[in-house]
Amino acid sequence: MAFVKQQLSLTSFISCLQARLGKPSLVRETSRMTLPQIAKHPLSSAKRILGFGVKEQDALKGIVLEDGLDSQLRQIAVSTANTKKNKAPFRHVLLHGPPGTGKTMFAKGLAQHSGLDFAIFTGGDIAPLGRDAVTELHKLFEWAQTSRRGLLLFVDEADAFLQSRETAKISEDQRNALNAFLYRTGTETDKFMMVYASNQPSQFDEAVMDRIDEMVEFDVPGADERKRMIAQYIEKYLLNPPGRWTKKVTTEGIGDEEIEMVVSLTEGFSGRAISKLAIAWQSAAYGTDGAILDRDAFFKTVDYHKNSMKKKEDWLQHAQNRANMLTSDQ
Repeated sequence: MAFVKQQLSLTSFISCLQARLGKPSLVRETSRMTLPQIAKHPLSSAKRILGFGVKEQDALKGIVLEDGLDSQLRQIAVSTANTKKNKAPFRHVLLHGPPGTGKTMFAKGLAQHSGLDFAIFTGGDIAPLGRDAVTELHKLFEWAQTSRRGLLLFVDEADAFLQSRETAKISEDQRNALNAFLYRTGTETDKFMMVYASNQPSQFDEAVMDRIDEMVEFDVPGADERKRMIAQYIEKYLLNPPGRWTKKVTTEGIGDEEIEMVVSLTEGFSGRAISKLAIAWQSAAYGTDGAILDRDAFFKTVDYHKNSMKKKEDWLQHAQNRANMLTSDQ
């Protein structure tokens, strides 16, 4: 009998541990420790779970923004960190703007700066789940409640899931999933903080809007920001790339004048697009003997990227026009 009780106790403990540390299927990425990680590194994992040796990080580390947006985000970071320290209810934030403008980077930096765990799920993952979406959402929020440090739950492409029940054509399963989400986020809490990212927040359901406490608009970088980004990524990917064995790139005929020309040529580029441009410069250099990037290859790479971006925009516009036609036919 005692043996049976021990077995039941052990089973209960394992179930509790899995509920706390097992990553829900909806979560694409998280900073929380998982069971395999703990088994592999038990000592360091224990220290991390208990918060020992966790260093506070600048929430905007590595992100180049215009001054007004920079100030707003730093204020949110200070407020969130103090909210956690005082165990007060978290405020929920909407980050909206074009893709590649730093929304996800900021959310991750905000979590680390504030001493919160971080988890991301994507709105587009909800609809394919059908009637299982409600169950998976409840699992997600039950898991969020178990974080010892508090959790920043980042909803990417939020408009794909949180569309208005009044104006958008959504299935019964999607409606039920939205209702489950609203039920889980309708009460103030010090357990988790919601951060939504969207390109089209005007599509949000009214009840979702009511849950948002602060809105932050991200835009494509201006000339000054692009200049700083280009300098930052040239340093990172060409002059001093990360990795002990990564070869440095030698630049020839590329100076301040050429940088200013690229700043002008990249108008409309997002931060992500500029990062990919710098990686393309690195790749072009690695295609030569000696990893050399000359002036001609420098500008040819820019032209190639501009043309590629134009084609992608045309394809997306064509797809959107077709979707609009299909919707109107219905």
